[in-house]
Amino acid sequence: MTSESTSRGWKVNTVLILLWQVTASVCFYTIYAVTPFVRDEFLVSATLVGVMLTTLTLGYTVFLFPVGSLVDEYGEGLMLVVGLFGLGLAAAAVTVAPTYLGLLFVVFVLGAFYATAMPGTNKAVFNAIPTERLNLAMGIKQVGVTAGSGISAILIPWFGATRFGWEVGFLLASVAAAVVGVLFYWTYEEGGGGDGGSRHGIRTHFRNPSYLVVTGAGFFLGAALFTTVGYTILYVDESVGASVVFAGVTLAFAQVFGSVGRVGFGWLADRLSAPLTTSTLRILVVQAGASTLLFLAVTRVESPLVTLFAFSLLGTFVLGFTGIYYSCIGSLVPTEQMGSATAGGQIALNSGALVAPTTFGFLVDVRGYSEAWTMLALATFASFLLLFALLRRY
Repeated sequence: MTSESTSRGWKVNTVLILLWQVTASVCFYTIYAVTPFVRDEFLVSATLVGVMLTTLTLGYTVFLFPVGSLVDEYGEGLMLVVGLFGLGLAAAAVTVAPTYLGLLFVVFVLGAFYATAMPGTNKAVFNAIPTERLNLAMGIKQVGVTAGSGISAILIPWFGATRFGWEVGFLLASVAAAVVGVLFYWTYEEGGGGDGGSRHGIRTHFRNPSYLVVTGAGFFLGAALFTTVGYTILYVDESVGASVVFAGVTLAFAQVFGSVGRVGFGWLADRLSAPLTTSTLRILVVQAGASTLLFLAVTRVESPLVTLFAFSLLGTFVLGFTGIYYSCIGSLVPTEQMGSATAGGQIALNSGALVAPTTFGFLVDVRGYSEAWTMLALATFASFLLLFALLRRY
């Protein structure tokens, strides 16, 4: 990567990967942003809202198994193009779902196409970015997730509060996916290509004790991340008493600060004088510990402005850990196995998200939001203990 053309090539690819991630995340996280309108239109409880989010994550998780191996075998370029077109079609289909059960089916399909995201984009980063800038680049790429979620958090409630309706937001996301998909197809230059890797790579990774501990912590961190994104709007709307638009802004601020965390912690990891595994583990320990304290703090917020501040700070840590998490995973496996290793790491995150949102919603229905947020504090504390124990070995 020393030549001018090669340098320009990886920079172009980096921009394309980021653009792909933003667009894909807009499509995926529209489901989280539409929760108040689903509750009103389909007359469902908070628990059933959690079931919808769990269905989205289930589709995402189930398809990570084949997609991670396909990325390693055939390369990331094709899988990313197929994934983005599928996401656009599924987002459009949400607007015509006739019943709650029909909505669950479409949401499952949308989640399935999003399974191309992390294996494909993470492998692309490891192929295209110089080692000395890898953590920063991974953090920048992960900003696409928070940026996409933040855009949907503003776009969907805003359209929902106008005469246009929330459906327009979904259709715009679908159009964006088609445009970016075409651009990506014609412009992206595959870095590593496929290597004919084993389709059983994910199972192999879980035999590595360090990988197992990191992904075990990922289970609890994923539970906290996805549930926070899924219920922030409802919480601010129902418990704090702010408008649904302000609630969307609160989630968007949390995502913005999550983006700051992803880039900032990635920059810090590149500058710590320690091996990649050690530096990323140190930062993950800090992120998990801070998240625990902040989840306990949000149970005491009352005014909208204090809520906005509290969730912005929380977002820095609980939404800002994923870049470091994937870099840590990447330090434990060969680069050519990054697709399947990332898929395994994402499966761990998603497995927590399969359980936590429905449990959170159930606690809201029977006890209240304070107990539900405390549950997430316990989850991040469990991840803190696992990561701290692993760090002592390095």
